Amino acid sequence: MKNNIKELRAALKMTQSDLAQQIEVSRQTVNAIEKGKFDPSLPTAFRLAAVFNCSIEELFVYESES
Repeated sequence: MKNNIKELRAALKMTQSDLAQQIEVSRQTVNAIEKGKFDPSLPTAFRLAAVFNCSIEELFVYESES
């Protein structure tokens, strides 16, 4: 699954730590989500969408493996 969280975060001039604090996770979790190494829980995805004032579908794009 791809996401554009890093780009959205940069546009708001937020650090990973800033974002982590707002969505109540660690900075390391934000880093892992941005790199696609970790898929957030549904509540975390909703918090991310709220921070960026967009839908979850605008944050995450599913890519099939075929």
